[in-house]
Amino acid sequence: MSDQTQTKPLKPVISIEHVTELSGADLNDLCDATDEAIKAGGGFGWVRLPARDILERYWQGVMVMPARMLFVARLDGVICGTAQLVMPPRNNEAQSFAVNLTTNFVAPWGRKHGLARLLLAEVEKKARAEGYAVINLDVRETHEGAIKLYESMGYIHFGTHPYYARVQDQVIRGRFYYKVIDPQAVTQTV
Repeated sequence: MSDQTQTKPLKPVISIEHVTELSGADLNDLCDATDEAIKAGGGFGWVRLPARDILERYWQGVMVMPARMLFVARLDGVICGTAQLVMPPRNNEAQSFAVNLTTNFVAPWGRKHGLARLLLAEVEKKARAEGYAVINLDVRETHEGAIKLYESMGYIHFGTHPYYARVQDQVIRGRFYYKVIDPQAVTQTV
């Protein structure tokens, strides 16, 4: 009689990081994840896959922009998602308390592990630690999963743009959201 042991599948290792530099492997993973997100219809502006060198230059450019913070989601060590915080320019004192969230996605193969929620929570934590009180974002109305996530995490829909994006000759509306992450830092007058 043979001794057969059954092994349990390993739990995936997930992590979220604020990155300040990208290794060659990370840049490759980031471009691969971006490709997959674009193919799935969520390419943060791209509709067709750009050439690889264009994607590489885009992400390398993000890394040298002092007004941007890049966060990545990893599944078993491989980058599968991102989010960026875009800080207001220094000359915009009137809106210096608010940041914009952009390029927020998880590649299809990295979904269903809670990474999108963890990524958003880490972005909020970092924005609050940096002294920001409000996060603004916008999203295509066709990104129903993202909309559901944002609304479940307390983002408030405050407007719709009827001509937000054109995808495959179809005009798509955009939804605009905000979230107050530090209520003491803002006062609202009505």
